[in-house]
Amino acid sequence: MMFTGIVQGTGCVDSVSGNSIVTLGIQIPSTEGLDVGASVSIDGVCLTATSVGETVTFDIIPETLERTTLGNLAQGSNVNVERALKFGDELGGHLLSGHIMGTAEIVSVEKHDYKIQCPNEMGQFIQEKGFIAVDGISLTVGKTDGRGCFDVHIIPETLRLTTLGDKGQGDKVNIEIDAMTQAIVETAKRMIENKED
Repeated sequence: MMFTGIVQGTGCVDSVSGNSIVTLGIQIPSTEGLDVGASVSIDGVCLTATSVGETVTFDIIPETLERTTLGNLAQGSNVNVERALKFGDELGGHLLSGHIMGTAEIVSVEKHDYKIQCPNEMGQFIQEKGFIAVDGISLTVGKTDGRGCFDVHIIPETLRLTTLGDKGQGDKVNIEIDAMTQAIVETAKRMIENKED
């Protein structure tokens, strides 16, 4: 399943249960045509619907809880929601898989400008004017220091439609790196390493 990073609205966590495997119940903007087994992006994380009613439930395994911010969600938390692409849908953002590389921290917010710090090892994949997904939102990278710190400039409509406008300094966000950039960087690194051998 694929996503575009064009968030369709926000949902609200209705319930959290379980220990090693956590079940989230989330009220999402629309369940029309949504079936059990469908993929939904929640704050950028691809999850599978396990039941569909007034709320939609999702089971989250320990690996996902450790790698993302979903383990921090509580009843009343708001989340970004995007349904999976269907054949023929318009591709408005960039292709995302919902596979989160890790979390990052918001360093500062000034009006519509956010500075975000990723772990250092992600820095090689973050390129100025490249794409990145922050909590499932497709964004263009502004300046970057090459060590995981980068800027994004958010339009008011994105702040209105997503949870990003409610987040500030010190908050954690999920990061998905643009797959094409990642593939190019990894290929170039392998070629250089092979040349040096």
